[in-house]
Amino acid sequence: MSDLRRLPRRAIEPLFITALALGVAGLAYAEQPSPPLLDKNSKRVWIDDGYIEFLMSPPAYPPRQYREKRHYGETSAFLPRHRVAYRTAEAPGTVIIDTTQYALYYIEPGGTAIRYSVGVGREGYGWRGTEMVTAKRPWPDWRPSSEMRARRPDLPAHMVGGLDNPLGARALYLGNTLYRIHGSNDPTSVGRSSSSGCFRMTNEDVVDLYERVKIGTKVVVL
Repeated sequence: MSDLRRLPRRAIEPLFITALALGVAGLAYAEQPSPPLLDKNSKRVWIDDGYIEFLMSPPAYPPRQYREKRHYGETSAFLPRHRVAYRTAEAPGTVIIDTTQYALYYIEPGGTAIRYSVGVGREGYGWRGTEMVTAKRPWPDWRPSSEMRARRPDLPAHMVGGLDNPLGARALYLGNTLYRIHGSNDPTSVGRSSSSGCFRMTNEDVVDLYERVKIGTKVVVL
């Protein structure tokens, strides 16, 4: 217990248990105070002054939806849907997808846009150009292309729409291509290079975009 006596501490088992329940006690940062210690004799947990304040303050405890997600060693660029200032010569109602930023912008009047996070094509599958929305489908069926099935023979020829369908809750079809803006049954794939050229959104976001976009909408992919 000699090491413990050299530290300012207080015994606050209920608060520490609350921190554990919130899932923050395991977060480690370079300048954090010493971790809690268990006094085996008294069965009490001793915590450094400032430790709980450290856990509960940014950046140690951001809201869950803002935490970085990691997938195969890659940091997600996902951000919640929000309105931003956005200057462009494109008309209101246009959709602009910036593949380098994993961002889709729905252009509004007055120099603003709604920014959505998207998953984009993996290396070798990305593309740029201008298309238009030629069809819209709620809970779309999925028919993998012959090229996709050649790469993945385990894929079905057809899958009906639903929660397990990779196209998610809505799909916007782009021109005469096989590409779509669509939802996803894997939200962790949004905000990263994860697709075969389509643009993936969370189901919540694609439903929001679907209600705004009309047939004939111009889609610019940068």
